[in-house]
Amino acid sequence: MSLNLSDAVAAISDWIWGPPMVALLLGGGLFLTIRIRFFQLMFFGHALKQTVGRIFKKGNGDGTLTPFQAFTSALASTAGATNVIGVSLAIYLGGPGALFWMWMVAVIGMASKYGEILLGIKYREKNEVGEWVGGPMYYIQKGLGWKPLALLFAFGLMVEVMPSSMVQSNSISKTVESAFGWPTWLTGLMITLMTAAVVLGGVRRIGKVTEKFVPFMVLIYLAMAGAIILYNIEALPGVFALIFKHAFTPISAAGGFSGAGVAAALRWGMARGAYSNEAGMGTASIAHATAQTDHPARQGLWGIFAVFMDTLVICTVSGLAVLTSGTWTRSENPADIVPAAFGQIYGDSLGGAMVALFLLIFALSTVGVLIYYGEKQAEYLFGLRFSIIMRYIYIVSIFIGAIGGLKFIWQFLDILLALIVVPNMIALLFLNKEIKKETEDYIEHVYKKEKRAASSKKAAG
Repeated sequence: MSLNLSDAVAAISDWIWGPPMVALLLGGGLFLTIRIRFFQLMFFGHALKQTVGRIFKKGNGDGTLTPFQAFTSALASTAGATNVIGVSLAIYLGGPGALFWMWMVAVIGMASKYGEILLGIKYREKNEVGEWVGGPMYYIQKGLGWKPLALLFAFGLMVEVMPSSMVQSNSISKTVESAFGWPTWLTGLMITLMTAAVVLGGVRRIGKVTEKFVPFMVLIYLAMAGAIILYNIEALPGVFALIFKHAFTPISAAGGFSGAGVAAALRWGMARGAYSNEAGMGTASIAHATAQTDHPARQGLWGIFAVFMDTLVICTVSGLAVLTSGTWTRSENPADIVPAAFGQIYGDSLGGAMVALFLLIFALSTVGVLIYYGEKQAEYLFGLRFSIIMRYIYIVSIFIGAIGGLKFIWQFLDILLALIVVPNMIALLFLNKEIKKETEDYIEHVYKKEKRAASSKKAAG
């Protein structure tokens, strides 16, 4: 019976992440892109100046965290096992073409994530302890007046945090077991205690921790994975040819790779791409709603940069590392593909240990922010006191996931993910006028004003 349930869940997941999500994520994101006149591409340079160029500056206006702390908190939830194991899983099941569809989701998703964060700031409010809170549940209810849809989103995300946390902790416990021989319960206990130490301090502690660790761990990972690509640089042209060719044509089986059709490339590329950068999910707006900012669109620029960094940089480097090294065709377990790629130049033992360490740091920051997201949904649905109860339930779920418990819940992850994406994307589409209006206001009264001031200052001195 469990096999039948598993098959049914897999079939439903495959269907949802086929034509329905293509229409909603790519179609919806493309519609928003047109509505804001390709803002994420035309103003990409400006977005870099306002994000990377202002990392150490405090924001203007009200907020609990600095813009950078809000960004790193949101990035921490996306820069996790999906960027490492998730990418190799997408390639293992969908072939090299899956990476192309991850890129497409990212480019179009920049508009969606920008819009989410903009609306998160516009419709945020203070809770009973004086902290700024916001997110899809608030802009759905306050912007559209559709409370049932807001409740659906909040409930879906509150539940989804548990299997997401379990998958993260299981990824690291299995990798550590393979690399060091540690029992999964020991790694699980360590992750649980370390995560608890962060999340029990609230959003301010999460912001301070992610601000220090996320940029460092991302740069180190990019350097180490980038070295693999350079080591196999002669294979790079052929890899790009595979990516573009098999985004639109099937690929035959080779070695441990069982082959994949276009539908599989599209399905796994989109699902892992959406789960990687969370564009269309609305979750980032929960963290960004706490930011100190003087305009909703200015904070939205961090969303554009986040998608670029998460998918177009981190996931691409991961994907190119496993494709150029050839390990994606030499393993029957997708979890072994990345460690094998690292082992190619660092040695099997050190390579496995490095991936385990990266996953440990990624997982700690990711799970901490995911728990915060889940808490905010519980607070919205049932009040602040219940959110504290959910915090401890989430912490316990980390340990359960690490030892491989309740695996049947994991099967529902992509379905629960759709339960979040659908109401959020519907809200973005119906609130497109608000996104367009705030974007135009930012261009006219902030961007052009600051540009004129900069020109005057340059001319004067």
